[in-house]
Amino acid sequence: MLLTRAPAKINLTLHVLSRRQDGFHVLESLVAFTGAGDTLSLSEHSKLSLKVTGPTAQPAGDGDDNLVLRASRHLADRVTGLRHGAFHLVKRLPVAAGIGGGSSDAAAALRLLAQLNNIPLTDPRLQEAARYTGSDVPVCLEAHARMMKGAGEILGPALTLPTLPAVLINPGVPVETKPIFQKLGLSPGDVFTTTPHPDIPTNCSFGGLIDLIKQGRNDLEDAACLQAPIILDVLSVLRSARGTKIARMSGSGATCFALFETPRAAAKASRAIRTARPDWWVKTAVLR
Repeated sequence: MLLTRAPAKINLTLHVLSRRQDGFHVLESLVAFTGAGDTLSLSEHSKLSLKVTGPTAQPAGDGDDNLVLRASRHLADRVTGLRHGAFHLVKRLPVAAGIGGGSSDAAAALRLLAQLNNIPLTDPRLQEAARYTGSDVPVCLEAHARMMKGAGEILGPALTLPTLPAVLINPGVPVETKPIFQKLGLSPGDVFTTTPHPDIPTNCSFGGLIDLIKQGRNDLEDAACLQAPIILDVLSVLRSARGTKIARMSGSGATCFALFETPRAAAKASRAIRTARPDWWVKTAVLR
C-alpha cells in the first residue's frame, strides 16, 4: 500500500489580472502549504475505486465526480496500461473552503499513481492530467511555496520561505468558487485594473515577507464576504488576536488565515478562538 499526504493550500495573496477569451480568469498568487491535511492511500487492484472516511467525508463524497477518480481517469487516458487500484481517502479538510482540499487530494492521487507506475512528476502526461483535472491541481503536485500564475498552469520555482506559524479558521459555511468569480463582473477579454503583485524573493526574512504579503491582497475577498458575511466575523476575530501580523481570506473562501511570529503565539490564539467558537474549524499550522 502506498500512502501520501494531501495538505491544505493557502493563498497568501490572490490577484485577479483579467479574464481570458476562454472564460478562465488570469491570476497571480503566492501559494503555501500546511504540513498536514487529508491522507490518501492506494492499494493496487484491477478495479479503480475510492473509499472516503474521516470527519469531512460526507460533503466530500466518493462518487465518480470526486477529483481523486477524475485525476486517475485523466492519467489513464494518457498512459497506456496504467496500473491503478483502490484509493482510501481520509478526509479532514473542510470542503468548498478555499484551501484546495479536493485539488490536493487529486494531486495526491497522481503522485501515488506516478509512484506505482515509475512515472516522474515532471512527465508531461502527468502535468497534463493535473491541468485537465482542475486549475489548482498542478501547484499541489509538489506542495511547496511558489508563485502560481495564469489559470493555475504557470508555476514559478519553489520558494524557501521563513517559518510561517498560522491559525486557520473555517466557519463551516461552504463557498462555491464559480459565483465568487462571477461577482467580479469580468467579461472575456476584460482587464482587472489593479496594482502589480510584489516580487517575492526566496530566503526572505519573516518581517520582510510579511511586508510583501501586506502589499498584496485577495481580490476575491469582498465578493466572498457578500456571499458569506460570516467571513467578516472570522477576519475580525483573527485580526484582533494577540500577535497577529496579518489576517486574510484564502482562495475564494470561506477559510481565513492569520500569520504569527512564533508557533507559541499561534497556538495561544488558536486555543482562545477554539474556546470562544467551538462550532468553527480552527487549526494551527506552519506554512511552507
